[in-house]
Amino acid sequence: MRKQRQLWLTGLIAVLSLLTVAPFLAMFVVALSPADEPTVPYAWPKALTLDNISAVVTSSGFLQWTLNSVVYSVVSVVVILLTAAMAGYAFAKKRFPGRDVLMWSFLATIMVPFQAMLIPYFVLVSKLGGLDTYWGLIVPTLANSQAVFLMRQFIRGLPDELFDAAKVDGASEWRTFWQIVLPLTRPILATLGVFVFLWHWNDFLWPLVVAQSGDMRTLTVGLATLHGEDVPLAQLMAGATVTVLPCLLVFALLQRYLVTNIATTGLKG
Repeated sequence: MRKQRQLWLTGLIAVLSLLTVAPFLAMFVVALSPADEPTVPYAWPKALTLDNISAVVTSSGFLQWTLNSVVYSVVSVVVILLTAAMAGYAFAKKRFPGRDVLMWSFLATIMVPFQAMLIPYFVLVSKLGGLDTYWGLIVPTLANSQAVFLMRQFIRGLPDELFDAAKVDGASEWRTFWQIVLPLTRPILATLGVFVFLWHWNDFLWPLVVAQSGDMRTLTVGLATLHGEDVPLAQLMAGATVTVLPCLLVFALLQRYLVTNIATTGLKG
């Protein structure tokens, strides 16, 4: 009876997995299909081709959109991980007046939707001359309370004896942070790096508002503008496929950190 239940559960998980993957498989097939042939769900293409991907990659603006997305994502990952590690270390191991109140007040910003802050952000960035600039695109997204909370929870689980020994040896705060905190937090940094990269790479609303010209569009915004033009569906799917590939690569390289850290970080401390 138990084996039969496990078999049914395995079958259910397999079916749900196929339903989840099916849209992505359809996107890949359409992207690799000739533009003038019917394809899924109406028919299976007679031959597969890379012409659609080649046409999208060599199209006007695509390389610039890719560069913008790379800059937006990579710079944001580096800055957010560094600042979150610093803040997490301070909230976890340092004692100062109002520490817990400040931490929970900062964490409460999670309940405020980004859409509610969109207009104030836009007005502020506009007044400072940040429209159509990389800093105007990046800076408003750097305050990440979730990253600070996860770093705090992870660092709280580190033994205090390490930090006491560093003080006895005369290590400065910067040396303690660089030589003790950062090396020991590599697993959670990798996990956060995946989340932050995926969020920024797929971000649409804020880049759409900040980018006033075509040269500052990210891939998500650029592909959305192609949808309103006379572009074949196969090329649109090719563009979406190229956009998804970096996400799959990052996830494949760092996915081994995800399950372990998500399951244990909230239990520490």
